[in-house]
Amino acid sequence: MPYRHGVRVLEQPTSLTAPINGTAGLQVVLGVAPVNLAADPYSCTNVPMLANSFAEACDAVGYSDDFADYSLCESIDASFRVAAVAPIVLINVLDPNVHCTAVAAANYTTVDGQVTIPIKGLLADKLVVKYNNVTLVKDTDYVVTFDADGYLVITVIAVLTGASSATSVTLSVSGVKIDPSAITKNDIIGGYDSTTGVEKGLEVLRQVFPKLGLTPGLIVCPGWSKDPNIAAAIAAKCESINGSFKCEAVVDLDSSSTGCTKYADVGDVKTASAMVSEHLDVMWPCARIGDKIYHGSAIRAAFTAQTDAENDDVPNLSPSNIQVPISGICLEDGTEVLLDEQQANVVNSYGVNTFNRFRDWVLWGNRTAAYPGSTDPKDAWICCRRFFTWWGNSFILTYHQRVDAPANYRLIQTIIDDENVKMNSLVAQGKCAGGRIEYREDENTVNDVLSGKLQFRQSLAPFTPAEDILNVLEFDPDILAAALGGE
Repeated sequence: MPYRHGVRVLEQPTSLTAPINGTAGLQVVLGVAPVNLAADPYSCTNVPMLANSFAEACDAVGYSDDFADYSLCESIDASFRVAAVAPIVLINVLDPNVHCTAVAAANYTTVDGQVTIPIKGLLADKLVVKYNNVTLVKDTDYVVTFDADGYLVITVIAVLTGASSATSVTLSVSGVKIDPSAITKNDIIGGYDSTTGVEKGLEVLRQVFPKLGLTPGLIVCPGWSKDPNIAAAIAAKCESINGSFKCEAVVDLDSSSTGCTKYADVGDVKTASAMVSEHLDVMWPCARIGDKIYHGSAIRAAFTAQTDAENDDVPNLSPSNIQVPISGICLEDGTEVLLDEQQANVVNSYGVNTFNRFRDWVLWGNRTAAYPGSTDPKDAWICCRRFFTWWGNSFILTYHQRVDAPANYRLIQTIIDDENVKMNSLVAQGKCAGGRIEYREDENTVNDVLSGKLQFRQSLAPFTPAEDILNVLEFDPDILAAALGGE
């Protein structure tokens, strides 16, 4: 260690903002990840993995700024680096044993004992490194790391036989790389193999609660969800998870060259995509932050979760008109989209949400995909739909411990009292207009009770968003006359 005398300064790399935590809007993100960069590339396929920080997400599934190939990274970046919200659940569908291609041998010359292989996706354990036709031993003759761009770096750590110096040698390198282009919509939709019992794709959602003890709040599948078949599969999953729970999903309306390229076509493309579920929050188009292009769903879901977390984990607030730190909006290919508020409102009129720049950029739109086909407040307003889903899930989680208890008056009154206390608390906080729960004798016959069935009826009234505020201005000549001293 050098001798120190004097004054020194050391700059520390900037830490990411500590994320705020919330689970009402727990994002379960399904997509493709650069698993070759993960801590264990072979244990993160079709498995729900909880991440509470950017570092944990990188270890779990790997990370790359190449969002075009690795859609899962959009939500990792949007959640931890842009919105600073946690946790998220990641489900990667890329299997390094299946979605891969061979890399032919090529020669590379080291500089100062190192060489970077200009091929993305290389699997470190599949690497074959030779010198003078002799296969070298990993961690004995050389070590492998990855640089910030995801390229594999070989560092020679031993003087090789026949080499004058280990700092400049020519190596033959071959191996296997992951191939994200091999992923299809069938990998995203997934399924269940009755022979092996393996679940893949969207079917893995079933594992989130039994494995992690958390109920999904928002299903997110950046980019892939623009496919009508995938969007339909996601909507179906929102209806029943583990046979009990519900959730919502944020999906994308196709903004590629074959999809919707201008705001006037949003209605037609949405109709053609058959996105009509009350559980879908549809976003168009993409957003840009610097050189990065994010699908709208990744940004919307991250800031919806952030809004919940900042609101005591209660999803009664609409994510609309929430400021987002984006540079602009664009199509998938990066073509700039210029929307004014009037055009953004046209997009909203079709039950599709977007971005609006009034002073700063904000999320814009309160409607679910069920609108305008449905105007039921419970299903047409996103904040109301999410409140109902959250309350229902909370009821199940709270009273599951009461199942099989004696069906007596004490049990009934306990449930009524507990629910009323919870509702009164939310009303006092301004998070709900009101609500009540009842046990009606006419809905609980003797036969029902003898069969072990109890039924309650609960009314909820979350506040709807103040979407349209009108101030009528009128010229009053009497005020003018009074000011001038006239009659």
